[in-house]
Amino acid sequence: MTDSSGHAGTGDTPGPGGAAKSEKSSTGSRLSWLRVTGSVGPFGIGVAVLWLSVIVLLPLAALTVSSFEDGWGGFWDAVTAPAALDSLKVTIGVSVIVAVINVLMGTLIAWVLVRDEFPGKGIVNALIDLPFALPTIVASIVLLSLYGPNSPIDIHLNASQPGLVVALAFVTLPFVVRSVQPVLIEVDKEVEQAALSLGANNWITFRRIVLPTLTPAIISGGGLAFARAIGEYGSVVLIGGNIPRETQMTSQYIQQQIEVDRPVNAAAVSVALLVISFVSLLVLRILAERSSRKEEAAR
Repeated sequence: MTDSSGHAGTGDTPGPGGAAKSEKSSTGSRLSWLRVTGSVGPFGIGVAVLWLSVIVLLPLAALTVSSFEDGWGGFWDAVTAPAALDSLKVTIGVSVIVAVINVLMGTLIAWVLVRDEFPGKGIVNALIDLPFALPTIVASIVLLSLYGPNSPIDIHLNASQPGLVVALAFVTLPFVVRSVQPVLIEVDKEVEQAALSLGANNWITFRRIVLPTLTPAIISGGGLAFARAIGEYGSVVLIGGNIPRETQMTSQYIQQQIEVDRPVNAAAVSVALLVISFVSLLVLRILAERSSRKEEAAR
């Protein structure tokens, strides 16, 4: 078809070049999800995934398979056994108390370390990380010497739930402090000063201005403290007493099942403990992200 000047009309049909470009664009869009961005490239990401699989995913998969060796019925019977449920109740209850204590005291300690100056501040700041470096069984020995039957200060917490709380509070101390501390350092003090100049007292300034900024970090640190507490063994093995239905933690119950040659039951309860930890961290992460988004929107 030609126009009045005798040239061929292009119409709406793309030429060979246009078809090639269209096909290339379609192929590119289909493969876009395969692209890897970042400085490490595909090799670095592959190494990271391989290491994560070897260290975390494969052991967890092996544990899960072992827990179902007797089928779903065997798994359910092991998890819902009265002794297992009692240990889970003690573990979760004590861990919740420890997480709440850490949220309150950890935030206070972080505030003191950031906002106050006092002699020995550097030493105190270094001591916060001591539970990370100290073997937890050493902590249990120390606590037993201090609060056990021969307590030099006449405080006896051996074989009691308060003793469990003290032991777990010791090993989980750094989580909230180290989560809140860097966020508190970055808080804009000018906003606080402006609120104070407008007549707000210290409590209102903290609750309305500082606390919303710290909330995601506090939730994250509290969640990590809870997850660490429910799986702790070394720090409670001596001071706890391992009394069924009273001070027996789930980690001690798992050890007991291994000693009586019931590895499948031990694996099943371990998986239940793992699920509780994962769900709690997931929920707390979602809450922290929502709080962070609200804070950004308020700005």
